[in-house]
Amino acid sequence: MTPVKCYPSKPEKVYFFGTCLIDMFYPEAGLDAIRLLEREGIEVIFPEDQTCCGQPAHTSGYQSQCRAVALAQLDLFPDPWPIVVPSGSCGGMMSTHYPHLFAGTEHEARAKDVAGRVFELTEFLVHVCHLKLDDRGEPQKLAMHTSCSARREMGLAETGPALLAQLGQVELVEQARTAECCGFGGTFAVRHPEVSAAMVEDKTQAIEAAGAEHFVTSDCGCLMNIAGRFDHRKASVKGEHIASYLWRRTS
Repeated sequence: MTPVKCYPSKPEKVYFFGTCLIDMFYPEAGLDAIRLLEREGIEVIFPEDQTCCGQPAHTSGYQSQCRAVALAQLDLFPDPWPIVVPSGSCGGMMSTHYPHLFAGTEHEARAKDVAGRVFELTEFLVHVCHLKLDDRGEPQKLAMHTSCSARREMGLAETGPALLAQLGQVELVEQARTAECCGFGGTFAVRHPEVSAAMVEDKTQAIEAAGAEHFVTSDCGCLMNIAGRFDHRKASVKGEHIASYLWRRTS
């Protein structure tokens, strides 16, 4: 049985772990996530030495290299504040795999401490901030894609939709393949491009068939893959990170 997670009261401060893809490709999504947190009266601390969580090396089987990358992150969060991550993939890596990665080593206690303070962004907004939203946007039919790591490793299939359900002008449509992988899967898309392309084609067709005009996701890898496929097909459906969507419609 999966243990029930205990959520803290809303803190004065949080650490923000920005992720590689936000840093390199979607910096505005990271800034919008920080704006959402700051609007809730929370001071956001961004450790400037942060790099990668180690997931690409981990999923490719390079455990010693992954451990070296992950070890560099363990010293970034010395105070007992929550660590908010705008990605279920990186959040899943840090919260689920760090304790196993450092089990039996001198770093095990620190790894467990960090893992226990990691929250995916939508999880934190729903269960810790108890965020209330006032929709200021135009009517729109929207689809949401929840990444495999957020859904299966972190158990967060409902937090994104719970936030979107507060937007009175948004109709959240249900796609036929809502629980299926988009095909990105970190290094999977590089190692198996034909399979990945077939998976994302199924995903984009399902989103279109549901009547969505727009889609959001809480993981930038999924966003890059799905939006890229829509662009390749010259489809009208566009996408963005859920942090940017929430900020844009409520500010």
